[in-house]
Amino acid sequence: MKPQGAVSLEVRRLAYAYPDGTQALFGVDLSIARGERVALLGPNGAGKTTLVMHLNGILTPGHGSVEVAGLPVRADTLREIRRRVGLVFQDPDDQLFMPTVREDVAFGPANMGVRGAELERRVADALERVGMAGVADRPPHHLSFGQRRRVAVATVLAMEPEILVLDEPSSNLDPASRRELAQILKNLDVTVLMVTHDLPYALELCERSLILSGGVIVADGPTDKLLGDGDLLAAHRLELPYGFAPPAHPR
Repeated sequence: MKPQGAVSLEVRRLAYAYPDGTQALFGVDLSIARGERVALLGPNGAGKTTLVMHLNGILTPGHGSVEVAGLPVRADTLREIRRRVGLVFQDPDDQLFMPTVREDVAFGPANMGVRGAELERRVADALERVGMAGVADRPPHHLSFGQRRRVAVATVLAMEPEILVLDEPSSNLDPASRRELAQILKNLDVTVLMVTHDLPYALELCERSLILSGGVIVADGPTDKLLGDGDLLAAHRLELPYGFAPPAHPR
């Protein structure tokens, strides 16, 4: 699918092999429009993590290119790229390390040189957007797992990113926390790429999904249509929960 309007992310013919010779990506092409929420699906070993690590320059392409809002990901653009691409890790404890929630959320923008009233505004705004304004002065480790995940999202939102990349955002959440996070993500005015094995969560949050398998994009289309194709899911080791049926997609 070619998105309409301004493009947040453009990946062209991206290929990558690890130093041991393992080829992880074989020519990935994808484009995501500003404001889209897109799920990246695929079995373990498909190359999802390798792809995500190219989006903010952790890995350098062996071939092809990545652009974020028109800015190419290169050694000389990494500082700005890492502001534009916000990664939210699967384990929030990998992201939270300061004595208070406020200091955690302020860390990224402060490191970019934001100070004073602007820094305070960013912290307050980010915490408000994830429904955590009331815990700014609490230690992160005193919060529940679901609350810590929301604070981890706030640490990225404070950077005012172009695109928010979430790694398995629903993992280890209880039903209430899962629902609360979904509502927060639906209300964010930011481009979202969600890497997940949770197919119902992808359906709830993302109108569009990509299936990455064997280092290539094998499907790109409306989430309900992809999840309604049992042969496609089976071919790429994806399974819906027992008893779950996506709504019928109009032909």
